[in-house]
Amino acid sequence: MLFGPRPARRPLRLSAKLLIASVAATVIGFSAICFDVLFDMRRGEMELARQTLENLAASIESDINRNVEIYDISLRAVAGNMLLPEIRSVSKPIQHLILFDRATTAKHFGGIQVFDASGHLIIDAATLDPRPEDRSDEEYFTVHRDNPDAGLFISRPMLHRSAYAIVLSRRITGTDGRFLGVVAGSIRFSYFHNLFDQLNLDPEDTITVLRRDRTVIMRRPFDLDIIGKNLGERPNWNPANLKEGGSYAGQGPVDPTPRLFVRTASTNPLFVVVGKPLSAVLNLWHKEAIRIGAIVLALTLSVLASTIILAREINRRAEAEEKLTEMATTDALTGLKNRRKFDEVIDAEWRRALRHKSPISLLMIDADHFKAYNDTFGHQAGDQLLVGIAICISDSVQRAGDCAARYGGEEFAVLLPSTSEGDALKVAETIRLKVLSWSDERTRSTVSTGIASVTPEAGMEWSILVTAADKALYAAKAGGRNQSAVAKIPKLSLAA
Repeated sequence: MLFGPRPARRPLRLSAKLLIASVAATVIGFSAICFDVLFDMRRGEMELARQTLENLAASIESDINRNVEIYDISLRAVAGNMLLPEIRSVSKPIQHLILFDRATTAKHFGGIQVFDASGHLIIDAATLDPRPEDRSDEEYFTVHRDNPDAGLFISRPMLHRSAYAIVLSRRITGTDGRFLGVVAGSIRFSYFHNLFDQLNLDPEDTITVLRRDRTVIMRRPFDLDIIGKNLGERPNWNPANLKEGGSYAGQGPVDPTPRLFVRTASTNPLFVVVGKPLSAVLNLWHKEAIRIGAIVLALTLSVLASTIILAREINRRAEAEEKLTEMATTDALTGLKNRRKFDEVIDAEWRRALRHKSPISLLMIDADHFKAYNDTFGHQAGDQLLVGIAICISDSVQRAGDCAARYGGEEFAVLLPSTSEGDALKVAETIRLKVLSWSDERTRSTVSTGIASVTPEAGMEWSILVTAADKALYAAKAGGRNQSAVAKIPKLSLAA
């Protein structure tokens, strides 16, 4: 059994588009990894800053509330001693000794004062003969007068005894529950200034000391316009942004500078919020991100440039290979496919027709009296005749799957997949008439065509089709040329 030649398998070839796509995917993946690492670094910087600010806030709050507690002990001692029956019967020096024996004294703490139930100053730790004072309208007095369970009350920042301070006060309650007065003392702003000056802070760092109701007791940098204000009432600020023991990154309630704020988590009378500008928190990260980003960008541009150059070279090579392939499969004179390409196409189309049970037809075309024409008019004229016949064939065979080829010498082959015998005969006659009308009277040229058509079956080879068409061609020439003959397969009965 004879088999037709099988087409050579093409080697795998890297596509320029595939190369660019794979490099782009690699670059995107690598960039994504770098960006993920950078964002991890950013989260790490934020977390480190948060922990540092949390420790700082806790340290400041601990110092402040420790002093408040110590001062409160003195207030409670005075309030308790005021209930002693003999306190009013002793001399003023003895009275001071009894009342203020445990009183805390420091340069930042104001002297403790005792006010009666009507708000008049009756005892002052700073002097045995206090000047008359009426504090009945002060908040720290009215709170204790109206609320027996107020406990330790810390006032808003105020000008107290010629100095800015906060007043700490406690109620004096009689054994019968009656309101007997208020004992009060103060912590001057100088205490907070001294405390903050001991810290190593940047100019834009902020420390805010607040009451439980979010009233600002003290702030660094110091600003009297903010001191005493309630941050819970500030416009464009949601108190839920900074919950107890939490942190918040963004614009705060006081100024537009974005900061990382950290609030202490405690139940003390005063709590602390520490803030640091995000630009300072992320300064090192920004520098590192710019450095890594610049390196990644440079590598990306370098890879992309190299890829583009390589893709161009691949395209040029592909174009050159296509040209070489075309040259290797194209007849140089007529521009039709050559015998080698024809064998590849007929083998592939035969197998396709066998799978789909579809007909396949073949035309074998030969120039009549070509040798005589060549001898009479010369080889150059003979070549022109072959070119003219090729043009007539190309004009008549225009389907994508059709294959027109120069089979050898003055012989041509036309493969017509999915074409019946009748349709193949129409194509053959179209070609014959075009050649006839193309030639002139002096150099009258004609062609003879052999036609074979078959629906392949198992066990059949395409060489049967070629043989049948070739025999039909000989029959056409024997019948007088300038005609088409159809082969009958398998009997191969010929009709002119």
